Amino acid sequence: MTMAMARISSGLQYPERFYAAASYVGFDGSTSPTKSLTSKFPKSTALLLYSLYQQASVGPCNVPEPSSWKIVEHSKWASWNQLGNMSSTEAMRLFVKILEEEDPGWYSRASNSVAEPVIDVQMNYNSKVEPVIENGNTYPETKTISSENGIQVGTQDKDVVVEGFASVGVYDQWIAPPVSGQRPKARYEHGAAAVQDKLYIYGGNHNGRYLSDIHVLDLRRWTWSKIEAKTGEEPSTTLDPCAGHSLIAWGNKLLSIAGHTKDPSESIQVKEFDLQTATWSTLKTYGKAPISRGGQSVSLVGNTLVIFGGQDAKRALLNDLHILDLETMTWDEIDAVGVPPSPRSDHAAAVHVDRYLLIFGGGSHATCYNDLHVLDLQTMEWSRPTQQGEIPTPRAGHAGVTVGENWFIVGGGDNKSGASETVVLNMSTLAWSAVTSVQGRVSVASEGLSVVVSSYDGEDVLVTFGGYNGRYNNEVYVLKPSHKSTLQSKINENSIPDSVSAVPNATNATRDSEPESGAGQEGKIWEISVDNAYPTKSKGDLLSVLKAERDELESSLGKERLHTLQLKQELTDAESSNSDLYKELQSVRGQLAAEQSRCFKLEVEVAELGQKLQNFGTLQKELELLQRQKAASEQAALSARQRQSSGGVWGWLAGSPPGPDADDE
Repeated sequence: MTMAMARISSGLQYPERFYAAASYVGFDGSTSPTKSLTSKFPKSTALLLYSLYQQASVGPCNVPEPSSWKIVEHSKWASWNQLGNMSSTEAMRLFVKILEEEDPGWYSRASNSVAEPVIDVQMNYNSKVEPVIENGNTYPETKTISSENGIQVGTQDKDVVVEGFASVGVYDQWIAPPVSGQRPKARYEHGAAAVQDKLYIYGGNHNGRYLSDIHVLDLRRWTWSKIEAKTGEEPSTTLDPCAGHSLIAWGNKLLSIAGHTKDPSESIQVKEFDLQTATWSTLKTYGKAPISRGGQSVSLVGNTLVIFGGQDAKRALLNDLHILDLETMTWDEIDAVGVPPSPRSDHAAAVHVDRYLLIFGGGSHATCYNDLHVLDLQTMEWSRPTQQGEIPTPRAGHAGVTVGENWFIVGGGDNKSGASETVVLNMSTLAWSAVTSVQGRVSVASEGLSVVVSSYDGEDVLVTFGGYNGRYNNEVYVLKPSHKSTLQSKINENSIPDSVSAVPNATNATRDSEPESGAGQEGKIWEISVDNAYPTKSKGDLLSVLKAERDELESSLGKERLHTLQLKQELTDAESSNSDLYKELQSVRGQLAAEQSRCFKLEVEVAELGQKLQNFGTLQKELELLQRQKAASEQAALSARQRQSSGGVWGWLAGSPPGPDADDE
């Protein structure tokens, strides 16, 4: 294997390197940026550099769209707007990357007047990975960077920057970076938060003593330093040592919520640390504040903090739910429906798509849990979904952090041993999978540790600190996760809930060039700009590709709009047909009601006629009876007259008296 000694410039680190590049191309305020850019680069490259500079210095495009007839202004706006929510650090890196491809010698010309240290570095042209012994365990570490995108890089073309963790090309393994400076005292149950490539550590527990110091680790230089904090002028501001609290980054400030103290207050205290003035102050809150506690979870959702569970000063376990509005500083106790998690502390919480609060694990005084609970923050309803994959063992004191839709769980323990495996939950599919595992008494496998996520060289990295696993730790470990997320920084409701895991490779370019399914427009722009997917094309071709994709998307959007119009027309026709059918139905119902009424009347008439017919039959029978009686009477009278006329006259003439029957009749 060929080895060589090369004298290379250490170069400037970010963001100074970006500022030097921006000044070199004309963003120094002395000339018009547009004129300066177009004089040095093709229009397509100038447009891309302009948009990246705006993204890095201002942020995402929030200015109104200029009129389309203002071609130049509209083109600049469109180029900037297409970058979406790309981070400032990523925009800086892409700005410098494009400049180096267009003008490889820019840095040497820009830094002629800058005296920089020159170091001797042994260059390995095949990027060998050598083991580093740390805490009795072997971890792979790459000593130098000598290749980019599979091409050997010489000092005549580019500046080779040798930075601590950037030289490690291993994914899904915990590695101890070379940390310098005065390390904080070993501790656990401390607060940790990452702000702009810096890790802040506050408080914690060391040998049963609560701490109140605050330290910062520069994640670019891997250097520790202690902050001499001050307290505010308000009489109520005191800096009580604490542990089991939560540290939340809020703008350029840190919020410390709750925690165990030597003399606990009745309710939760919220303290604010101003990063610019290094001053602590106690925030005044309104409403009924929750009782004081430690070991709770605090999750930032928009402008609110969601607090769950913990253990109060009397060691009573809690499972209550409270929300603090950071704009009005007002507390609100939530009475959610459903079955909440059992009372617990030292659990982990995460928020998915700004709607679902996930609670995993934790412990009571005698039991550790590995259950998963979900709270819908819109309906305020608890549920306990079915977990998929290999469910982690019960644990408490673990730490969690989210990267897109992936929730990484690190450390923790079950009062017998520390959890050595690092696991990840896809919050869309609720499927667990293992990331890696450590051996020995490493701080990663301990309770009360902290983990944060930061961005390093355009990639997400997990950083852990401290913990207790039989001894108190103050070590730092770093992991580059290969798990990619299909979620964008701004979640779409119809995002695809499948994560894509990239194959770990030694070079970033190889990993980045793999397509990420489900990525939106922002993801496509990032991939095209970074991945060297078109290594033989110029930036003009690159911009043409971007325009072609934009036209394709606009065409698809037009088709979707046409389809939507067709569906709307079909819906209108269906509604019209439905209205006609409804009217016809109403008419038929009216006719049916009229027929029913007529039928009822006919039934009444039939009943009346039947009654009359029955009466007629009775009268007819009476008539027949009278007629028979009349006939009988007439017959009897006739018979009497006949007898009288035949026997009476002749007998009288003969002198014989009438018979006895004559009188009877």
